Amino acid sequence: MMSHCCATKNPSTTDSPCDILIIGGGIVGAGIAREAALRGLNVILAEKGDFASGTSGTSSRLLHGGLRYLGQGRIGLVWEASEEKVTLGRIAPHLAKPLPFLFPSYSGSTWPRWKLAIGVKVYDLLCSGKNFGKSEPMSRDQMLDAAPGLTLSKLNGGVRYFDGFTQDARLVIDTLRSAVAAGARIHNYTEVIGTGPTTNDQNRWELQIRCGQCNRQSTIVARSIVNAAGPWATTFGHSEIKLRLTKGVHLVVPANRLPVTAAIVMPEGDRILFAIPWGERTIIGTTDTDFTGNPDDVRCTPEDRDYLLRIVNRYFPAANLRPADVRSSWAGLRPLIAPSGTVKANAPSDISRSHKILMPELGWFDVAGGKLTTYRIIGEQAVDRVIEHLRNTGYQPEIRASETAHRPLLRPESTDGISSVLPPEISREAVDHYCRAEWARHLTDIMVRRTSWVYYLDNHRQVARQVAEWMADSLNWSHEHTADEVANYEKLSDTLESLSPDA
Repeated sequence: MMSHCCATKNPSTTDSPCDILIIGGGIVGAGIAREAALRGLNVILAEKGDFASGTSGTSSRLLHGGLRYLGQGRIGLVWEASEEKVTLGRIAPHLAKPLPFLFPSYSGSTWPRWKLAIGVKVYDLLCSGKNFGKSEPMSRDQMLDAAPGLTLSKLNGGVRYFDGFTQDARLVIDTLRSAVAAGARIHNYTEVIGTGPTTNDQNRWELQIRCGQCNRQSTIVARSIVNAAGPWATTFGHSEIKLRLTKGVHLVVPANRLPVTAAIVMPEGDRILFAIPWGERTIIGTTDTDFTGNPDDVRCTPEDRDYLLRIVNRYFPAANLRPADVRSSWAGLRPLIAPSGTVKANAPSDISRSHKILMPELGWFDVAGGKLTTYRIIGEQAVDRVIEHLRNTGYQPEIRASETAHRPLLRPESTDGISSVLPPEISREAVDHYCRAEWARHLTDIMVRRTSWVYYLDNHRQVARQVAEWMADSLNWSHEHTADEVANYEKLSDTLESLSPDA
């Protein structure tokens, strides 16, 4: 199912170019690869790090239309995301679990109960009546029964509505597994270090790639390139996409310190934050602040942590969460489309989550923006644009109709014990699978993205040492290499747990 090292061994040549080369192995790149492969195109995907190691592995893990966006009047975005949420529930039920949300209403707030009651009914309608559950208004007593410990002052009721909960990195991996089954060739730890049209055919592109495992370089020829590099999209000279990066931080606390059985919506001005149940843990997030630093170095700061804890403690004063209660954290960047002319005029939360597909040069496509929930339709639209371009150049590949909205990502037997919204049981069989069939190269690949054990387990450092031994057997690591992998994991764990200030 996979090759270990590397993309440079079997490059596409001028005589045999690939139809589409995708830069970026996050959720957008994965969705484009699956769409293109299932429609019959010759697909290569290159990711400079591990798959889902950027934005797509650090989200709130929600599949949602966006009730807040409905309040902003962005009906089209909410409708599109709501339809896609339902689609993901159909094609990936193991990673799209129905989750009730409780939105409390307080006297004098900008979210009055009557407005919420109307909003959630419209929300259900935008799912074509197929939402994960039926919304309903709630009295004050009903809200307190459903969310014990919620602050009482000025509480007058609220609403219950439904969205989906996922494991974002697993959604990326399983989408890529589906793409590979359809014929795509994908490579992590493979960096694109140079791009340009070929000298003898302006309808083809040459890309220089370098394998991060062996440092070997090679050239790939492609009929089209899709830049789906997320926060890194603007680093390519051919790109014309304009982004505004905002940082989102999440905290993980023990469920017994903040016991919630439904996701709790916590308004903060025009923003809303969540406390999300996750097995034996509760996820708290997220922040939304402008980011101008290095996209390779995004972290939760003490200020981010204190901001989130302050809001949670306002809504759940009896919990009295303290920094010592935080077991782990993650931080990521949203590559939002910058508003033209007023890039810094609006607050980060006011920036649209819509996506954009550009072709600034023939055969080069920038695909950016959007939401985790809408990745499939972004992939379909991007591939439609690529196919149109290929046909305009005189190339007439045999194209099949899109089927990604109906075709399951994977068979249930290929996900059992491997892929779920909750971390899997710790086993050698699972680790062997991740190495053999899911492109795991490093200890962090498994501990962070394949399993989320780093965020979930109290004894994750001990587990990591055992996983490293199993990976050493699977990948033929030396004792020195195994020790290096453990040391690198320890450094990452220190960062996630210490909440060091930004450099």
